[in-house]
Amino acid sequence: MADTTVVATYSICACDLSAGQWGVATQSYANPRYGPDGLALLSSGAPAADVVDRLTAADPDREQRQLGIVDAEGRAATFTGSGCHAWAGGRAGAGYAAQGNILVSGATVDALAETFEATAGRPLAERLLDCLDAAQAAGGDRRGQQSAALLVVERDGGYAGLSDTLVDLRVDDHPAPLEELRRLHRLHDALFGRTPRSEWIIVDDALRAELEKRLAALGHSTLEDWAGVENLEERVDGMDAIDPVVLAALRSQT
Repeated sequence: MADTTVVATYSICACDLSAGQWGVATQSYANPRYGPDGLALLSSGAPAADVVDRLTAADPDREQRQLGIVDAEGRAATFTGSGCHAWAGGRAGAGYAAQGNILVSGATVDALAETFEATAGRPLAERLLDCLDAAQAAGGDRRGQQSAALLVVERDGGYAGLSDTLVDLRVDDHPAPLEELRRLHRLHDALFGRTPRSEWIIVDDALRAELEKRLAALGHSTLEDWAGVENLEERVDGMDAIDPVVLAALRSQT
């Protein structure tokens, strides 16, 4: 996964190897110019550091660029050209590359890195959101806030297993973009998130009767029918067990 910034932003690209997920979260003006070429090089098997070297070597304006890459093995590399506006710099570690320019100070990038390192084991999208919040609290872009975005990919991890895009959200020209991005992610997670099957509630006779009564009151004969209307179909799989998110939504309507 590659990310680039040209004029001003802070960003983190990161991966969760155990979940097979790669993600990018950014604020302000992101420039994806190196994206396609970087992904092509990564697909050929080139490691992150080599991709950074090859992309920047071929770019006559490299001193104005920033680039962060995390490859399929979790190896990371970051580049900051000498022409980037201060404060500018980056930090890379196992599974992440963090960078930014026109920042209040290097504390912003440190916050991205340290928050990612401290949140291992949590879902990648939530970790990236936490990184952005921590970076903003540490100073962020010295001109303020304007936009934010979150992209997480996982092979066949998207809608109905037919897409590799797990999360793709952005907020443009907003006075509180990080708060709005997190609000959108909560909505996205409610509709498309996955509660571990071990946490689903077994439908016994009493709960089945309750479900049937509530569905009838809403004019639906099956849970699948109701879930389709409410965009919760990805959280329904028969009637032997029910996702607690689905149960809470159904109860809230009746």
